[in-house]
Amino acid sequence: MTEASRPYTLIAELTYRCPLRCVYCSNPLDYATHGEELDTDTWLRVFREAEDLGVVQLNLTGGEPLVRDDLEALITGARGLDLYTNLITSGIPLRRDRLERFRALGLDNVQISIQDVRAADSDRVAGVRAFDRKLEVAGWVKALGFPLTLNVVLHRANLDRVADVIALAERLGADRLELANTQYLGWALLNRSALLPTREQLERARAIAAQARQRLRGRMEVLFVVPDYYRDVPPACMDGWGRRFLLVSPDGLALPCHAAHTLPGLTFDNVKDRPLAEIWELSGGFNAFRGEAWMPEPCRSCDRRVVDFGGCRCQAFQLTGRAQATDPVCGLSPDHQLIEAARAAAIAAPEVTFRYRAPTATAPQALG
Repeated sequence: MTEASRPYTLIAELTYRCPLRCVYCSNPLDYATHGEELDTDTWLRVFREAEDLGVVQLNLTGGEPLVRDDLEALITGARGLDLYTNLITSGIPLRRDRLERFRALGLDNVQISIQDVRAADSDRVAGVRAFDRKLEVAGWVKALGFPLTLNVVLHRANLDRVADVIALAERLGADRLELANTQYLGWALLNRSALLPTREQLERARAIAAQARQRLRGRMEVLFVVPDYYRDVPPACMDGWGRRFLLVSPDGLALPCHAAHTLPGLTFDNVKDRPLAEIWELSGGFNAFRGEAWMPEPCRSCDRRVVDFGGCRCQAFQLTGRAQATDPVCGLSPDHQLIEAARAAAIAAPEVTFRYRAPTATAPQALG
């Protein structure tokens, strides 16, 4: 393993179970068909092996990690390894006394998702009534002395309320606000026609976020993530395939990112069958898009190939059917017209009924 491909962050997807049905969920469309969740001892072994690899940060996520009865044991194990541990949660199943236990056991940070600033709009995106409960939980987080990260996924339906989102984050005392525009994979791709904003919406919101970033400097970090579809060049997805991030799915697949297992022709190992170090260094799936040998033109001769690493492999596959293709977000991609067509459709699209996260993508349910 070289320093260039040392993992710093382990994303532990503890479960696909979740009380919410968010229309942009990153969990796979067929999440109900996946195998049994890893048990406590296996997760604790994965944490140890990850720390041996150089991981310093652990994200406990899902689905909803709070549905795991062993979360206390997992936090204790992470604290023993001195991993900076972040709980990424909807907050819905949480009780205050359990959050107090997490604090005593050494949990470092809590990230709560909020879908919008108005209860009806937030609940419509989440697919359940959850907004008021989320605000209550955010209050507990601050009262118990945790740093609070507020994550708000942005899209056409809420992008015009960014100023109100920032004001809400200030009222809640958030230490970090992630204004994360939707990335169109998984359930978000299924709902793209209902979620993709116009360029004008995006530019207005970005200007408001930039002003807030300056105004709140030193009090609250404000991060604004531009959707790939409105970039001229792709970002370095996950900081490059298999370079910094290591994700383990609920059933044990070790992956470079959330959607990597959807790419055809790649084999990913399970942590139940092989040590994490071997997977990271030797797995065919992890090595498939490391380096430059796999790159087609125009990536192969582009100076940005060591900056963006060809963009997102999963996005390339979802849009073109070829995981090796240049990310269509890039203006030099021969498939860039797919992005342009999606942008044009966003301008003309009427209001579209959401397709909600459900056990099968072929049987979506509508709310309202």
